[in-house]
Amino acid sequence: MKRIFIFITLSLGLFACNQPNTNKADNSKFAAFLENYYQDQLKLSPLSATMIGDDRYDDLLPNDGTVAYLKEWSEFNKSYIDSLKKYDRNSLSDNDQLSFDNLKYQLEINLEGDQYHFEYMPFNQFFGLPLMLGQLGSGTGAQPFKTVKNYEDWLKRVTAYSVWADTAIGNFRKGMTAGIVLPKTLVTKMIPQMQGMVVTDPKKSLFYGPVELMPKDFSAEDKTRLTKEYETAIMTVIVPTYKKLGDFLQNEYLPKATSNSGLGTMTGGDKMYAYQVKVNTTTNKTPEEIYQTGLNEVARIRKAMDSIKNTVGFKGDLKAFFEYMKEDKKFMPYHNAKEVIAAFEEIHQTMQPNLKKMFLHEPKTPFEIRQTEAFRAASASAEYNQGSADGKRPGIFYVPILDATHFNTTSGMESLFLHEAIPGHHYQISLTQENTALPKFRRYGGHNAYVEGWALYCESLGKELGLYTDPYQYMGALGDEIHRAIRLVVDVAIHSKNMSREEAIKYMMDNEAISEQGATAEIERYMAIPGQALSYKTGAMKIAALRKKYEAELGAKFNLAEFHNEVLKDGSLPLAVFETKMDTWASRKK
Repeated sequence: MKRIFIFITLSLGLFACNQPNTNKADNSKFAAFLENYYQDQLKLSPLSATMIGDDRYDDLLPNDGTVAYLKEWSEFNKSYIDSLKKYDRNSLSDNDQLSFDNLKYQLEINLEGDQYHFEYMPFNQFFGLPLMLGQLGSGTGAQPFKTVKNYEDWLKRVTAYSVWADTAIGNFRKGMTAGIVLPKTLVTKMIPQMQGMVVTDPKKSLFYGPVELMPKDFSAEDKTRLTKEYETAIMTVIVPTYKKLGDFLQNEYLPKATSNSGLGTMTGGDKMYAYQVKVNTTTNKTPEEIYQTGLNEVARIRKAMDSIKNTVGFKGDLKAFFEYMKEDKKFMPYHNAKEVIAAFEEIHQTMQPNLKKMFLHEPKTPFEIRQTEAFRAASASAEYNQGSADGKRPGIFYVPILDATHFNTTSGMESLFLHEAIPGHHYQISLTQENTALPKFRRYGGHNAYVEGWALYCESLGKELGLYTDPYQYMGALGDEIHRAIRLVVDVAIHSKNMSREEAIKYMMDNEAISEQGATAEIERYMAIPGQALSYKTGAMKIAALRKKYEAELGAKFNLAEFHNEVLKDGSLPLAVFETKMDTWASRKK
């Protein structure tokens, strides 16, 4: 999983005039080195190229679990870290020094990860190629379907899926032998996902979408040929491959899956988890430090929630208040999905005037709100999918709506929009991509602690943006905040303290207004993607702490829009590199 680079995308240029003053010119040789790194990385990860709108490798599907690929990946990192050492960091400009520090950190942590066999768990019910392929091949995702070549590229790419699946099954088997296996509760969710892609009529397949959306200007000959080729690919490659994966999981893997919940009980799992903590927080914090932070934050936020409960005059304890918010029909006013989407758009319009006061720049990337596709909605969380680098594909805020009549307004709709959409992921990702002063590996790359930390920090801006005027919406925002604090507790406890799935679900339901179904999905997400959930709170607390620090140090010289600009303008950085950069900015302001 670590070899599928998650790139961030977009279009033009906004911040070239906002780079720090320096007497050192950018080093052209160093710039060429960074460009080579970026281009070589794309060759190793053609799916990432597709995600950012680079269509050169749209016909390739890397078999990234093979011994040969893993060796190539390791040699790639070793080669570039050796080359990086040839540059004198102190002779570089401020911008190049940030690139140097960023790349050095990334290469070192990639190499550190080579000792762990994450390829023995090649996908799960939340993340991996079988799910990603469905999004790409639906005709409405990142894979382009506008030209005949686009259609032919996808046929070439999907042909390699069967071989990828064979490697995945082989790696699952290696994990079974080595004692590195997924929990049974996750495998039971993966099986129907695979089975759901098995059809007897190609027209019933999700992958038939591109045929139905075929451009009208295609010749009749091309339309006929491509339709036949797509039907053949669906029935001879795609359907048999999903069936093969489903049968393997059902008949061979499930009986060997673990009844435990976390990495800690697996062979070498404690070290694997410590590594994932490092990757996702970009800090050297230990799991125990993060666990204690989580306990403290849960206690602090519970007090604030209790205050709101008393303010609205609810009689009963906090858990009863949670149940009231979850169950009372007045908090479920919607009749259909369109009304839910419209409610999110209303949030967007409400805060629009205040955005201009708090940000110096607005992204040029288009933005849309969409309902999550049905095939993945049951296991999906609300999410943001970045736009393409050429601006042709908008940034999309996806909302899973299984039943609009049960969509609860107190679930934190305002804070959710601030996080996943505006000014959270859409602003940060898009403005980074639009910053042509950055080398491409920084424009299109991200660290969870920074990216998710910024998005969670944005939830704290609700009152300043004219939101959270309804105490129940503010309660929802606190619910989202405590949700991220709870993650610090349960993620660590699941993977290093042998907390069971059921104990984690109970802890979550005891401390926030969440249904059992919702808590179960969340806990199973942490089981599937160890450490990822730690990034949010870790990054947000760092940004908030720096804001508080600079407000005190700079006094009248502190300007919130300028602070936000400085946080965003250099793109994603490891937190230690980020903090040093911000301190330098504050010193200059003085």
